[in-house]
Amino acid sequence: MTITEKQVEAGQAVYSKSTLAIYDWLVLRFSNRLIWTCPSKRILALYDRHVTGNHLDVGVGTGYFLDRCRFPSDRPRLGLMDLNLSCLDAAATRVARYRPEIYRANVLDPIGLEIPRFDSISMTYLLHCLPGTIKTKGAVFQHLKPLLNQGGVMFGATLLSEGVDRGWAAKKLMAFYNSKGIFTNDQDDLQGLRSMLSEHLTEVTVEVVGCAALFSGRV
Repeated sequence: MTITEKQVEAGQAVYSKSTLAIYDWLVLRFSNRLIWTCPSKRILALYDRHVTGNHLDVGVGTGYFLDRCRFPSDRPRLGLMDLNLSCLDAAATRVARYRPEIYRANVLDPIGLEIPRFDSISMTYLLHCLPGTIKTKGAVFQHLKPLLNQGGVMFGATLLSEGVDRGWAAKKLMAFYNSKGIFTNDQDDLQGLRSMLSEHLTEVTVEVVGCAALFSGRV
């Protein structure tokens, strides 16, 4: 399956400064709780469980979870990686107290940057915005693993269309987002996610909460 630049752009272009201004309310408070039925506190708990003092966040959104999670040290090394400059700016401003390192990259391609390795990498609500199948999205893990120290953890959350409980509103909203290219997850399924993660990581765990799959694994 060939991924076009237009498809990659569609998955992240919606996150403009104006959209990011309402993102926390619209997605993390309203949609997570009432549409996807995965309260943001469940994702925050995932961060608290796995985040280290040497951490890279990929697909940064507004920096909501980085702003609220409990780092094991007062001065963590924190990296932010995204293709969208508006997201990088918003997240960097929000967590400026940590003096984050900023990296602009398309994680569907090999990361052509010289970056010291991290002990943890998170990707929250990234996979369902990427074009391709759940199997081809495994390229993200292949490209990010060289940035992770041996024994390090990757974790995150993604919205699925199959193998999870979706209410009427979730089905309608996902169909709309897929029609606009904002999501590409109309065939993303739970078993496919488990298989893909197991190809790239060890000690894989997947917890389903509503339409979301919260996952982790190690290298």
